[in-house]
Amino acid sequence: MAVAMASCGSISGVYANLNAIEKIPISSSVLFRGSFGLDPVQRICLVPKRLAFSESTIIPKASSTAAVEDGSSQDTAVPTPKVIIDLDSDPEATVVEVTFGDRLGALLDTMSALKNLGLNVVKANVYLDSSGKHNKLCITQASTGRKVKDPELLEAIRLTIINNLMEFHPESSSQLAMGEAFGAFQPNQKLDVDIATHIHVYDDGPERSLLCVEAADRPGLIVDLVKIITEINIDVISGEFDTEGLLAKAKFHVSYKNKALIKPLQQVLANSLRYYLRRPTTEESSF
Repeated sequence: MAVAMASCGSISGVYANLNAIEKIPISSSVLFRGSFGLDPVQRICLVPKRLAFSESTIIPKASSTAAVEDGSSQDTAVPTPKVIIDLDSDPEATVVEVTFGDRLGALLDTMSALKNLGLNVVKANVYLDSSGKHNKLCITQASTGRKVKDPELLEAIRLTIINNLMEFHPESSSQLAMGEAFGAFQPNQKLDVDIATHIHVYDDGPERSLLCVEAADRPGLIVDLVKIITEINIDVISGEFDTEGLLAKAKFHVSYKNKALIKPLQQVLANSLRYYLRRPTTEESSF
């Protein structure tokens, strides 16, 4: 199914130059090294609109009638949508997991949309637990057969899944940050970006550190985070990026010259990310 987005002003810009992105060489040991400098022709715009979150918190509205897979409707609370992009658990593929209570079907349209991005779904399975129905996909690039590591393509995957989720389950937009710009329903709750932002760096052995980031979600966030990290010459080795309703949660294994980050560099990294994430509408020209 085609996903409607427009270049650099609209969400469909994620598809514009994906064929060029697939040709970018990827290091087998380091996800992104040094500065985040793609050729201008190869870059695509993933930030159609900055989402400005109010500092006030709104009490969620009462549950509304929501559509379910069989076409019937029922008055029930809308579950929290979750999209997990995992680069750690499988050495050969990028693992994507999608959860929306027990409302998701087989995600055939989502898999078709991912194929349009130049990707192969090499394995798919479903499992149930107390949190709902989990759809897990193992994805590789069709051109190389390798896992996806490029941040712009990872963000394209995330936005494609979220866009399909909002199209086939419009009620999910009330629980997603993207719903404010592109969904059928506005989010029931708005986040204070200062309160929502949490950044921690931990030692994770002699050769790497673990960076944990939690922030208000918005389009282009994977690309922005990696850009900030690599601009201070820190390498991103691998990681996981979770979209949980209005929040984004990221875990990155990072290093500096193949060593764990020393405490002063950890502080520089945390301050840089905190400064950016707490000012989502600040233009670069104002710096």
